[in-house]
Amino acid sequence: MRRFALTCLAVSLFLAPLSAVGLTSRIVIRDLDRGSVSEITDRSVLTQFQVWSGQGTYSGPPGQGTEGTQGFIIDWPAGIVEQRPSQVRRYELRFYVEPRITSARPVLGAEELAYVVLYEHDPATGLGYVYLPGRSDEHFALNVRSIHRRVEGHWLRANEAWQTVFASLPAAR
Repeated sequence: MRRFALTCLAVSLFLAPLSAVGLTSRIVIRDLDRGSVSEITDRSVLTQFQVWSGQGTYSGPPGQGTEGTQGFIIDWPAGIVEQRPSQVRRYELRFYVEPRITSARPVLGAEELAYVVLYEHDPATGLGYVYLPGRSDEHFALNVRSIHRRVEGHWLRANEAWQTVFASLPAAR
């Protein structure tokens, strides 16, 4: 009986983040150089940057789904970036999501942290770069429990929509 209880506990802890497949509710931006923190809470902006989109996500029937090629904050078709500018500011972006509402799981409260990335912004060009934490990085386990994108540990170009929104934020100045 004890082994069964421990197994159930382990499974519930592993699956807990998977229950959080609701809409992006907040993006917290921390400037790693200055230590300042700002947030995006405007629903019209957040709807453009859903965690549950892009590479590693699928739509369609199970086993026949099509992998996402657009969405989140990354320009997925551009692929991995081999070289980026040096001496740009670095930010940590935390994506929080609303709890998913189902008949089996009513809303139980607060939003949940679903995904964390690093972001570098080059104010001279307006270009941005996104790092998906790799196996040895702090937020790898959290991220791959949410979505395994298969490019973790690499830098990718930010999509134009994210670069535009970010450039308009006080954090970018």
